[in-house]
Amino acid sequence: MILAADPPAASTTLATVFTVAAYLLATLPAGPERRWPLQALVAAWGLQALVLVSDAWPGADGLPGLRIGFAPVLSLTVWLVIAIHGLESRMLPVPRLRRTLAAAGAVAAALAWVFPGELHVVAHSHWAPLHWLLGLLSYGLFGAAVLHALLLDNAERRLRSGIGTGSGTFGVPLMRLERLTFRFVQAGFIVLTLALVLGLSSAYWRWDHKTVLSLLGWATLAALLIGRRVRGWRGHLATRWLYAGALLLLLAYVGSRFVLEVVLQRATG
Repeated sequence: MILAADPPAASTTLATVFTVAAYLLATLPAGPERRWPLQALVAAWGLQALVLVSDAWPGADGLPGLRIGFAPVLSLTVWLVIAIHGLESRMLPVPRLRRTLAAAGAVAAALAWVFPGELHVVAHSHWAPLHWLLGLLSYGLFGAAVLHALLLDNAERRLRSGIGTGSGTFGVPLMRLERLTFRFVQAGFIVLTLALVLGLSSAYWRWDHKTVLSLLGWATLAALLIGRRVRGWRGHLATRWLYAGALLLLLAYVGSRFVLEVVLQRATG
């Protein structure tokens, strides 16, 4: 068995079923005049938030501290990316992303139910909750940056093949899409730096896989921002550095927790 020892509560299971169903409904094709796909996406997003909060809330399962596992963190990251996209779409509509984000939300919500996590994190200082919050927020910002980088790469491929034009992808100008991508990178880097400073200044930090991978991810993203500023890195070179940095950050917590929870069957580490 590679499931968590403590199964989710019946209420969590029911809410997850509705969440996944709403996300799947939002993946169905529909004309731009139809409002129900967006309504389904918003409903699923709200239900997912309730599931994440109720399952991780201190004392929700009778034990102290937040219950945080690799799948809930991944689910929260997708939730944050959908939230950022929702805010951004009010100024820059990208309708075709709805189905992709809804599919990602369905998968992430289902994974969080299958692997709810067994690690109970207890705040050892007043700054610990802020450290966790900043770390999770940086995941969401870099997730949004990666999403925009994928769109940017797709637009450049289409432009080189002669299929696209200077308008970029989905009608978004290429230069504007690039600026948006690196604004998310810059914002995520600032938030990540603050999270690392708080974490490394704590008396409870230690050198482990999570710390090393986090610092490597930070260094990779710092090199990207410096290279872009000093050497003018753009295009595939810049997005490859972004993908590498984001992957290191993903491995730092989600990857290390996956190994501990699923491969090694350990709740601590």
